[in-house]
Amino acid sequence: MKKDESIIPSERIERSIYIIRGRKVILDQDLAALYGAETKNLNKAVSRNKKRFPEDFIFKLTKEEWTNLKFQFGTSSSDWGGRRKLPMAFTEHGVVMAANLLKSDRAVTISVEIVRTFIRLREFFSSQKEMSKELSELKSFLLKHSNKTNREFQRVWQAIEKLTEKPKNQRQIGFSLD
Repeated sequence: MKKDESIIPSERIERSIYIIRGRKVILDQDLAALYGAETKNLNKAVSRNKKRFPEDFIFKLTKEEWTNLKFQFGTSSSDWGGRRKLPMAFTEHGVVMAANLLKSDRAVTISVEIVRTFIRLREFFSSQKEMSKELSELKSFLLKHSNKTNREFQRVWQAIEKLTEKPKNQRQIGFSLD
């Protein structure tokens, strides 16, 4: 398979990545769908291999986090066949570990694509931070120099105003026609 050819478009993978607790993650249901597995089978494999999944690889969402996400993508309630358990969130490293558990060719291929997507997102966010830093520096420079320029302009204007004022207590030279 060529580098730019993929089983799943990268846009679909990108849509599956959320930022939760300041980390980029993929929910268990999305990861299972990408791997072509059932969510319950993925979660069973994870629970049988807990040592492979420390907290920085996987974590369970809180009720509040899950409620917030449901509003974003419209999930059915548990009364009508929706989820009955809170989802697990896999970080980039958790995604790779899960692929190792499933051991299918598809899981391996998809995990490579997912990791590439995480890398692209990391590079994008890094470039955004760099651009934000540069804009902040530019703003600071402009504010610093515009204040200096304004002060200099005010001094020049005050000097011009002084030139137009009639001098005080100055002795008159010459004669007056009054």
